[in-house]
Amino acid sequence: MTTTPDPVLIKVPEEIVSERLVLLAPRAGLGQALNAAVCESIEHLKPWMHWAHSAPSVEESEAVLRHQLAKFVLRSDLVYQIYRRNDDGSAGRLLGGTGLHRFDWAVRRFEIGYWIRASAQGQGYVSEAVQALTRMAFSELQARRVEIRMDDNNLRSRAVAERCGFELEGVLRCDALSPSGEPRDTRVYSRIAAVGAKVQG
Repeated sequence: MTTTPDPVLIKVPEEIVSERLVLLAPRAGLGQALNAAVCESIEHLKPWMHWAHSAPSVEESEAVLRHQLAKFVLRSDLVYQIYRRNDDGSAGRLLGGTGLHRFDWAVRRFEIGYWIRASAQGQGYVSEAVQALTRMAFSELQARRVEIRMDDNNLRSRAVAERCGFELEGVLRCDALSPSGEPRDTRVYSRIAAVGAKVQG
């Protein structure tokens, strides 16, 4: 019988580095940088993100970061901020967010979410972040399954999933409500671990 360890004991990287990006676990004190990225992008995010119904204050953005940090420590939600990577490898401008959500540690199933600030759209940053996070999930967290779900009308998000090698499994009709409260269909994409891959108990 396989036992699932207490999630707080599971080692999760706090930094993930790719060619152009640094993904960092939430850090207190960066509310102003997060606020600037969200406020710049609120009209782009509003149709798809329930949390983007109005521009937050800096204090509210700082509170969001601290709640994200607490959940990261508890391993109940794994949010990362996306930063442009400086030439020296350090984290530069905050570009957006990604993370592993609604997961099951026993099954090792994870769902990836993402958003990018308006001025950074169309430059491949989201796809690069998703690829880096997916690699980490399979290698470090021993994922069996990684999903991406989105509103069926979100063409940009669909393109990211397909560019990153996720396979469409189906469309869940009237599966959820949009931020405006209208019924929406949800597209489900996934990648699974190689056949025969074993998960350490």
